[in-house]
Amino acid sequence: MKQTIHPGYRAVVFQDASADFRFLTRSTLTSSRTIEWEDGQTYPVVDVDISSASHPFYTGRSRVMDTAGRVEQFRRRYGDRVR
Repeated sequence: MKQTIHPGYRAVVFQDASADFRFLTRSTLTSSRTIEWEDGQTYPVVDVDISSASHPFYTGRSRVMDTAGRVEQFRRRYGDRVR
């Protein structure tokens, strides 16, 4: 393998701000922001939109879609023209 073409693989903290959840793992992502972790060392921190702490599948808080209302809205808009 060529040494100069691969990005660095280092410890990074991923932070889900909506759930106030952080986890330490290894990644090639970089960030200019840093955070001091529980072990006393400083790591780069990367913000994520969804993690296992905020995803509806893992939390059990799934959203109920109003599918009947969507079907009725479609029928009102297009009627029997679509076949």
